[in-house]
Amino acid sequence: MNSLSLFTLTRPANLVTAVADVLAGMAIAGYLNQLDAAPAPVGWLCLATVGLYGGGVVFNDVFDADLDAIERPERPIPSGKVSRSAAATLGTVLLAMGIGAAFMVNWLAGGLAVGIAVAALVYDRFGKHHNWLGPVNMGLCRGLNLLLGVSILPEQVQPWAWVGLVPVAYIAAITAISRGEVHGGNTRTLRLAGLLYAGVIAVIAAIAQARGQLGTAFPFLVIFGYYIFVPLWQAVREPVGRNIGLAVKAGVLSLIVMNAAWVAAFASFPFALLVMCLLPLSRLLARVFAVT
Repeated sequence: MNSLSLFTLTRPANLVTAVADVLAGMAIAGYLNQLDAAPAPVGWLCLATVGLYGGGVVFNDVFDADLDAIERPERPIPSGKVSRSAAATLGTVLLAMGIGAAFMVNWLAGGLAVGIAVAALVYDRFGKHHNWLGPVNMGLCRGLNLLLGVSILPEQVQPWAWVGLVPVAYIAAITAISRGEVHGGNTRTLRLAGLLYAGVIAVIAAIAQARGQLGTAFPFLVIFGYYIFVPLWQAVREPVGRNIGLAVKAGVLSLIVMNAAWVAAFASFPFALLVMCLLPLSRLLARVFAVT
């Protein structure tokens, strides 16, 4: 066992997208527009989301070790590079770190972190095996993660809680199509995912328009649409495992672009560009480490 194999379990490229989630949430709360905003809560929440997401995906591999031994034997646990007990210990430490870091900000952030941890473990152990509950369960993790960022200003969580439904719909679509990565999928699910993608773009555009920020958000929405629809269309044309895997990978990494659009709609173009700078890092990590 080595540290690189343990690091691989955390899906490093995906961790970057989780950080983008909370930054988008901070923009929605209005925190990024405050001239006297303290940096410490930003750091704590970024650490919290890294721990929560990392712990969640590590436990995903812990619970899936027997299945992966058949379908994906190259993964760290079935290949013998990491023991199941060591992975479980890592997952526990990461979840505890995430929850602890969130409580350093405020009690509401801590409560949301506990909710994310529970939702992730429920998905890992039970949710993924259900046709409709699994995608919604996985989406809930991302929706709560967005609200974790909003909780940097606790009073903003209630009025903006509904925006958590947007990543729920988006991730539910990705999760639904990801089930065809190994054996191939069906075009009906892929087309439904496309409708959900379009709905997500429409909602963000409508909010940006209402806030007088559509011109700022528009470039990011165009890039977002390009990144997710091109590979999805290829999967629709030829729904084999490889194409579906590429569509899923694009959908996950494009979360950064979606979050940049949120930031553009609620904060400013420069802040949105800063979030976009996370995309090259995530893509670079995706070349080395598995995304799904």
